[in-house]
Amino acid sequence: MATYDLVVIGTGPGGYVCAVRASQLGMKVAVVEKNATLGGTCLNVGCMPSKALLHASEMFEEAGHSFAKMGVSVSSPKLDLPAMMNFKQQGIDGNVKGVEFLMKKNKIDVLKGTGKIIGTGKVEVSADGKSQVVETKNIVIATGSDIARLKGIEIDEKRIVSSTGALSLEKVPGRLLVIGAGVIGLELGSVWRRLGAEVMVVEFLDRILPGMDGEIAKQFQRILEKQGFAFKLGSKVTGVEANSKALLAKIEPAAGGAAETIEADVVLVCIGRTPYTDGLGLKEAGVALDPRGRVQIDPHFATSLKGVYAIGDVVAGPMLAHKAEDEGVAVAEIIAGQAGHVNYDVIPGVVYTTPEVSSVGKTEEELKQAGTAYTVGKFPFTANGRSKVNQTTDGFVKILADAKTDRVLGVHIIGIEAGEMIHEACVLMEFGGSAEDLARTCHAHPTRSEAVKEAALAVGKRAIHM
Repeated sequence: MATYDLVVIGTGPGGYVCAVRASQLGMKVAVVEKNATLGGTCLNVGCMPSKALLHASEMFEEAGHSFAKMGVSVSSPKLDLPAMMNFKQQGIDGNVKGVEFLMKKNKIDVLKGTGKIIGTGKVEVSADGKSQVVETKNIVIATGSDIARLKGIEIDEKRIVSSTGALSLEKVPGRLLVIGAGVIGLELGSVWRRLGAEVMVVEFLDRILPGMDGEIAKQFQRILEKQGFAFKLGSKVTGVEANSKALLAKIEPAAGGAAETIEADVVLVCIGRTPYTDGLGLKEAGVALDPRGRVQIDPHFATSLKGVYAIGDVVAGPMLAHKAEDEGVAVAEIIAGQAGHVNYDVIPGVVYTTPEVSSVGKTEEELKQAGTAYTVGKFPFTANGRSKVNQTTDGFVKILADAKTDRVLGVHIIGIEAGEMIHEACVLMEFGGSAEDLARTCHAHPTRSEAVKEAALAVGKRAIHM
C-alpha cells in the first residue's frame, strides 16, 4: 500500500498546481486522474481549445474583412475546418504534455483511475475493473465541474451540444441557437458566427453576462449585434424537437406568454456548470455538501472530514481556472504549515471575444446595493491614439473608486486586449492602490493601456485626451 503526504484527486489547473506546490514544499505527492490525459476540463475541452478556435476564427475574419482596408490584398479566405480543428488539437496536446512534464519534474506520481475517498487518509483508485488503496496524510478534492443540463433537452454532442461538442463540430452550422448569454455561450457563439453561422442567443434574464458590470454588458451586446448576433432576452427554451432537416426549439417569454418555434441546425446548451462529485464517496465518507452540491469548506479549505480539503469549481466561488490555481497553491501551503491565502476581492474575469471584456472587483450595481459612496472614471478607446490608428476603437475603460479614500474598488474594460490590460488594475488593487496612484503612473505611448491611466485621471475629472 502506497503512502503519501498528499493525494490530489483531479489534475485540472487547481489540482496539478496544488500538487506542484506541495512537491516544492517537500511533500510526497500523487495525483489521481480518471481521464486519459491530464489537465482537466480547462486544458482538454474548455479554456485552451476554445481560445485556439477563437484565435483561428478571428484570423479568418480579419483576412476576409479587415486586410483590404489596411492595404493588404489577399484572395477571399477559404475555411478548412479539419485543419482548424487540428490546430486546436496541437494546442491541447502541447499543454497536456506540459502538465505531464511538470508531474515528472516534480516527482509526482500519477495514478490513473477514478478516485474515491473511503475514509480519513485513504483513497481508492479504480480503473479497468481493478482497484488499489493508497494511504495519505492529506487529500485535496479538485474534481472541477461538469456541464449543467436543461430538463427535457437531451445533449447528444452532435446536434444538441454542450461546450464540449461545440468545440468539435464537423461542419459550420447554418443556424446556431445558443441557450445562455454567459461567457461560454458568447465565446463559442463568436467562433461559429465568424466562420459563417447565423447565431441567436436565448437568455432567461433580461441582460447578457449576468454578474458583470451592467454598462459594460449593454455596450458589449450592441457590439455583438453589429457583428451579427441576434438576442432573445427574458426568454427560455422549453424543449427541442428534431426532424431530419432541423431542430425545432420552443421558446417562451421567461415571465410567461405565447411560445414560438425557432429552427436551428445546432443547439448549444451552456447555462452554466455544476460541481463534479460523482463517485467520490463523499456522503459515505462524511464530507458535507451545501444545498447546491458544492463541497463545504472552512476558510482554510478544510472539509468536514479531517485531513480532506477541497478547491476550485467543486467549492463556492467563481468557476475560473485561475481561482482554482490560487486555491491550489494556498491549500498546499496551509497543509505545509504556512499561511496560504486567496484574495477573493481581486480575481479577474475575462470574456475572450473580439473585443474582449475584462473585470476585477466590484461592479457599479454591487456598490450601489452595498450603499458604498463611489466615484467613476471612464475613458473611451475612440480617444486613445493607438486604438485610433489601428481602427480598433470599440469599448472603454471604467474605474470605480471609493469616494472618501480614492481606493480602487473595481475596474471594467471592454476593448481589444482587455484581458491583458486588466492585470495592472489587479496589481494596484492587491496593494490597496488609489485611482491617483494609477493616474500618476507613467504609461508607455502609444499603447491601449494609456486608456486605463486616462480613466484613472477621469476619476478626478482631469482626463487629458477628452
